Amino acid sequence: MTVQASPAEVVREYGPFAGSARIHGVSHDGRNVWAATDNGLVAFDPADGNTVKTIACASDAGTAFDGKHLYQITESRIDKIDPATGKVLATIPAPGQGNDSGLTWAEGSLWVGQYQNRKIHRIDPATGAIQGTIESNRYVTGVTWVDGELWHGTWEGDESELRRIDPRSGEVRQRLAMPAGMGVSGLESDGAGLFYCGGGGAGKVRAVRRPRKA
Repeated sequence: MTVQASPAEVVREYGPFAGSARIHGVSHDGRNVWAATDNGLVAFDPADGNTVKTIACASDAGTAFDGKHLYQITESRIDKIDPATGKVLATIPAPGQGNDSGLTWAEGSLWVGQYQNRKIHRIDPATGAIQGTIESNRYVTGVTWVDGELWHGTWEGDESELRRIDPRSGEVRQRLAMPAGMGVSGLESDGAGLFYCGGGGAGKVRAVRRPRKA
């Protein structure tokens, strides 16, 4: 069964951020949005868009927050970072060995998107060991869980979507098509009514309204 795409409702844009041309990953710590940029991590208040903190670090792809620490993909590793000090506390290997994309935290694990491999791996945050794998039928950019639902971003050519998939089968359950020219390079839910989407080379983060459950 083919699920028809609905238009994504973009409600706000943030950025570009000083000195950075790209957004590589996005996370949310319950108050602020974190964006992985060319120059490191930038935390901003989504209410007014003002930058509240920056961390100079390598930040090539997805970003996650476990309630206390940030996790950042860079090259072929994932760094565990103290958001207060910016100190790297631990490092684990990334499952894609440099071909990783999105990153999120849920159910005590990290979930890592594999862009061209069209997969999402669940990994042990202490060791990097793969605990399970979900197949997608599109390139995977950002990844997020919210209310037991697994969503991921896609970006192929000029087309980009947010997709809700079955976490067991990978079957597509819902599709939100981004407006023309708006790609998704990172994805995170605020745990309520919004998704925050990295905009890749636009250097922006976009807030997209999360559809209500049917």
